[in-house]
Amino acid sequence: MTLEQLRQKAFFQNTVDVWISYCEERQWDWYNLDAYRKFIGHLNSKGIKMQKFPLCIKESGGMYERGKDKTKFLDELSKLSTDDAAAYTVKLSGDVVAAIRSFVN
Repeated sequence: MTLEQLRQKAFFQNTVDVWISYCEERQWDWYNLDAYRKFIGHLNSKGIKMQKFPLCIKESGGMYERGKDKTKFLDELSKLSTDDAAAYTVKLSGDVVAAIRSFVN
């Protein structure tokens, strides 16, 4: 799913779903905790307004491409106690989508 498709579903999205969509666009492996944390750091460095979002791990999971398990990814993130390992809500405005797309892993 592209960022535009995700944005059409809802204007506000959590950063984990945004990360997965962006990685699918770029054909990157989204199941990379360090890369996700760098992505969150990138959004913060761009001044993107984000609100912490308490994801329910069991309800937000599901299998994605190449058999990767979103629930396991979220569980691994939850074991880290840094702000860059959290999930956030972000408004997918044009400026925010441009900032997301400027991230290079």
